[in-house]
Amino acid sequence: MTGFRERVSHEMGPSHRHDTHLSQNLSCTARTWLAYPRRVLILLPPSESKAGRTLGKPANPELVSFPELAATRSAVAEALARVSAQPDAPARLGVSASLGEDIAHNVRLDSAPAVCVGDLYTGVMYGALDLPSMDPPTRRRANRWLVVISALYGALRLTDEIPPHRLSMSVNLDTLGPLASVWRTPLAVVLPVAAGRGVIVDCRSSAYAAAWSPQEALATRWVQVRVPGATHMAKHTRGLVARYLCEAGVDARTASALRRIVAQRFETTLARPARPGRPWILDVSIQ
Repeated sequence: MTGFRERVSHEMGPSHRHDTHLSQNLSCTARTWLAYPRRVLILLPPSESKAGRTLGKPANPELVSFPELAATRSAVAEALARVSAQPDAPARLGVSASLGEDIAHNVRLDSAPAVCVGDLYTGVMYGALDLPSMDPPTRRRANRWLVVISALYGALRLTDEIPPHRLSMSVNLDTLGPLASVWRTPLAVVLPVAAGRGVIVDCRSSAYAAAWSPQEALATRWVQVRVPGATHMAKHTRGLVARYLCEAGVDARTASALRRIVAQRFETTLARPARPGRPWILDVSIQ
């Protein structure tokens, strides 16, 4: 690993591998990392499958990351509750009528027990990410680098606490319209700041990628992780890639540097953007 670091040091920022000065508290209430510069930005979609709680305090919207998104969050939550209370809610939300219990969560957002984002999502990608098994330095980097793009909240950190809910970015929500369009301008305010100077590693599905695209200079370090094959394996592999980047702890600042990091664990091919403003494509498969 030492030789590897030396080969790419001109394209890397200072490593966060030695971040023992950060709080050892990795719980949802730990916010010490907010004071430190963020380099790599890893974008994830949420998962449809979620964990819930029957007891606990409701979410405090003022404590959720990216407070600049508060007004849009409120508008989406109000529209979601209104739609979810209607008999035709499953059709309007694009889900099966058998998911009535999930839809019922949408009308109790203010009172439902909150769950830490790092515990909430339980789908294939998050199973591969396997947050509970991370050692403390890796988990601290995950808390800083990973951002979940949400149809209800816009963007979330793993330490945020929110209620379980059912809403996809592909939904055309009541009078608000397509949610990807609703979030496009608000996310363009906060995500460029979160990106800092490092690469933007895009592990989102197409519906969530539509909500924000890096523009101008940011686009030159936007890397979309693509996995040949079935959707299930794609989600699993992207979760493994996100985990490995947090384990490696190297601040890549170019697409080429990112590819060299990922190639330590996976088979990779890097393709240049099809045109200006489009992402680099990093094809990844398990060795």
